[in-house]
Amino acid sequence: MGRLMIAALLCVMISQGFSSGVFELKLQEFLNKKGLTGNANCCKGSASGTQQCECKTFFRICLKHYQANVSPDPPCTYGGAVTPVLGSNSFQVPESFPDSSFTNPIHFPFGFTWPVIITVQQGDNAEIKTSTENQERLISRMTTQRHLTVGEEWSQDLQVGGRTELKYSYRFVCDEHYYGEGCSVFCRPRDDTFGHFTCGERGEIICNSGWKGQYCTESICLPGCDEDHGFCDKPGECKCRVGFSGKYCDDCIRYPGCLHGTCQQPWQCNCQEGWGGLFCNRDLNYCTHHKPCQNGATCTNTGQGSYTCSCRPGFTGDSCEIEVNECSGSPCRNGGSCTDLENTYSCTCPPGFYGRNCELSASTCADGPCFNGGHCGDNSEGGYFCQCPAGYNGFNCEKKIDHCSSNPCSNGAQCLDLVDSYLCQCPEGFTGAHCEDNINECANYPCQNGGTCQDGLNDYTCTCSPGYTGKNCTSAVNKCVHNPCHNGATCHERDGRYVCACIPGYGGRNCQFLLPENPQGADKSYSYDEDDGVFPWTAVCAGIILVLLVLIGGAVLVVYIRLKLQQRSQQINSPSEIETMNNLTNNCSRDKDLSVSVIGSTQVKNINKKVDFQSDATGGEKNGFKSRYSLLNCSPSLSHSSPDLCDKIIMFFLSTSLSETKTHPVSQITALILMAGYFWNSRAL
Repeated sequence: MGRLMIAALLCVMISQGFSSGVFELKLQEFLNKKGLTGNANCCKGSASGTQQCECKTFFRICLKHYQANVSPDPPCTYGGAVTPVLGSNSFQVPESFPDSSFTNPIHFPFGFTWPVIITVQQGDNAEIKTSTENQERLISRMTTQRHLTVGEEWSQDLQVGGRTELKYSYRFVCDEHYYGEGCSVFCRPRDDTFGHFTCGERGEIICNSGWKGQYCTESICLPGCDEDHGFCDKPGECKCRVGFSGKYCDDCIRYPGCLHGTCQQPWQCNCQEGWGGLFCNRDLNYCTHHKPCQNGATCTNTGQGSYTCSCRPGFTGDSCEIEVNECSGSPCRNGGSCTDLENTYSCTCPPGFYGRNCELSASTCADGPCFNGGHCGDNSEGGYFCQCPAGYNGFNCEKKIDHCSSNPCSNGAQCLDLVDSYLCQCPEGFTGAHCEDNINECANYPCQNGGTCQDGLNDYTCTCSPGYTGKNCTSAVNKCVHNPCHNGATCHERDGRYVCACIPGYGGRNCQFLLPENPQGADKSYSYDEDDGVFPWTAVCAGIILVLLVLIGGAVLVVYIRLKLQQRSQQINSPSEIETMNNLTNNCSRDKDLSVSVIGSTQVKNINKKVDFQSDATGGEKNGFKSRYSLLNCSPSLSHSSPDLCDKIIMFFLSTSLSETKTHPVSQITALILMAGYFWNSRAL
């Protein structure tokens, strides 16, 4: 029996780009009724009589890159698959083989766009691995192009190629956690720090209950939780930020210690009505908080912790706690009996009298019933009436009107009832007809020396300017009270200032500086006041001017000396002068015993061992000078003298003067200036 090969080419084009899914190809049925190859030959051997050719059939599947015109030629760009022999000639493709060497459908996972080639070939299983496509073994090759959508549904297809038919189906399903038409949407459900969600049919994120946000990482707080002042780590919570409290974090925290106050922002203490102070603990509304007035009286606040009560008729007392006995004034006349009632009274009249106060009787004006100058008149219906003068009332004008009954005076003032009015005697600190005005004690400007006055209750307070104290800022502050002087110094007050008397060795405004040791060892103390801190510019300027004057004077002196020396030198250089000097040297023996020096009578010591003053004196005479001409002759023409010798002698003189004045700084400065001026002039001349 000859072997035949059937090849089929199938191209399925996915319309999407990069994705992650599985392409599944299910081979269902293959028909090759005559068992012939694509060349119409038996697969193996030849058919004889009624014997039919048998083609052992297997499939080769090749995945290639996208091609507009699919070529059946290899290579398989993205891989391929080869099935074992699935049957002979016409057969139904099984679901799988018992040895698991084949499963149907065939799976092709991929992440790209690709075509597929299916080649149907014939051969034994042993030949499959080494078999390559050739026309003699090819049974059939079929090619098709489709646009494939993603889904669970299978797409059916039937390919007819010459003497063969291939029935198959295919589909494209997304990998786990991939969604969408091209499996390009990735969504993996999670419930951890990075998200709390599940995935919808299209891969959309569906937040779990209590979570929100792009990736469901934001917890949904308790409904009503203030968005600005509260937050939550878990759904349904409402944690308050610093400064807020309450179930919904909408209550601000008051200032610590706040008693009768509220807040609009954290750490505030806004006092309620009637309270004051930093902690709202000062009672400014005694009437509201303590209700001291009784029996329906009206309470009026008169200051911190004080009040007045306006009593209803029939009551009296500071708090209207005493009920007035209306019968205490004996209102019932003519022997009538009085009965006290609430805010009134009742008179029980004796026989022959009637009226509220038993004031009516059979009497007439002729009986003079009106009191206190009242005018009597007869009633038409009988009896009489009285017209009372100002300040009196009652049927017979027997009652004096109490103008203080309504408590017209304020702030604890005492009310004096007059004939037709009243007078309020005000307590200290109040004035006005009803003592309602607080007297301004600052009106007379009691605070002196720039102090600020603040009015109080029957008092005032002065805020003094710096340097003053006392009730009216009349006393100057003792500036020594804070001990400004240091190092044992004594403080003295002088004209509103302080002066520090320093002990020896210290100085400065407050004796805070340690002075250098006194050269003479004198025990001297210094005193500084608070104005000594000004730098002594006048003294500094005077010192600079003095130094300049000394410098100029020294320069002038040195110039003058140089001019004199030059004149002497010119005289000595003349022949007559030289001869005179020789005669003096030879004839005046007393000059040998006479030492003449411009330096002074003290002996001069040569401290420079390399310098030997040239003279005619013997060794015993070298400590002095025989003649002043020999010392001062600085002419270069003389064999025993030179200009350098003059410089050395003058320098020696100045050095000696400097050493002798080492304890006098001013003398030292002068000597140095002379030396500098001498050398400057010597070079200039």
